[in-house]
Amino acid sequence: MARSKAHYWFVGPALILMVLILLLPIGIASLMSFTNYSLGNPGAEFVGLANYEKIFTRSAYAKMFGASFRYVFVVVPLSVGLGLGAALLINSIKRFGDVYKTIYFLPVMAALIAMAIVWEFAFHPTIGIVNSTLERGCGSFLEGWSWYAHGCKQGFPLWLTDRDYAIWTVAFIGVWQAFGFNMVLYLAGLTSVPRELYHAAEMDGAKSAWERFRLVTWPMLGPTTVFVVTISVIRSFQVFDTVEAFYPQGGGPSKSVYVMMFAIYEKAIQQNLMGIGAAITVVFLAFVMFLTLAQRWLVERRVHYT
Repeated sequence: MARSKAHYWFVGPALILMVLILLLPIGIASLMSFTNYSLGNPGAEFVGLANYEKIFTRSAYAKMFGASFRYVFVVVPLSVGLGLGAALLINSIKRFGDVYKTIYFLPVMAALIAMAIVWEFAFHPTIGIVNSTLERGCGSFLEGWSWYAHGCKQGFPLWLTDRDYAIWTVAFIGVWQAFGFNMVLYLAGLTSVPRELYHAAEMDGAKSAWERFRLVTWPMLGPTTVFVVTISVIRSFQVFDTVEAFYPQGGGPSKSVYVMMFAIYEKAIQQNLMGIGAAITVVFLAFVMFLTLAQRWLVERRVHYT
């Protein structure tokens, strides 16, 4: 008896779109990364691994990797932790929960370019609210901290123009923007936790909120955590708007904020070096894929699926 092939009509369009929109561009970028192609030139020469050799040997690209990984390793754990904490707090209150959800989610909805301008004013060394607030606290008990006492005497950092602070300032803004999105995901995960499990845990002796969280909430949020961490890693590697708004002419002071997405934009768009831009894109995709698979393997080993 011949099998029906009707399912191909349902799966076929999705496969064609996946090939055209996802796989084909990746293949073209991979091929282009082995050339010195640039827009406007009639042809391109095959340069082999020369573009990749530049990426892994030159100091500018070493700074690119350093800035990207610093940003990711700060933003991901803090945004996930704060998102989980905010979700637990909002889930526990009985009044004004929707108000708090809206407030925490506002950074996600705001246009990041516009908010970057606001943050640029906030971190201004003389008129910014950050340094002004820190200066008002001089003479208080906070001055017992060596860093704070030094700032009171010598002046507080130039947050956006000091190479020692620029990447951490940009990462702080990344955390501010990302944790509201993670909060919403965790709130959705909390709604799927059966209330009967809390009653059973209380009957078994889990009286404190910490014990209920450790024994019930956290294991049941395993699938949500896998998704949140995966999305946070990908979104963190994709940071571009903030860096471009603060440092349109380069990757910040001494290229301390020279993240991978900005490097792709600079090489491929500003300098019309499509070959090296494609090579950075391939490396970027490889890093994201490796870290995503690695963290999924590590997290899913302790995940409980209902």
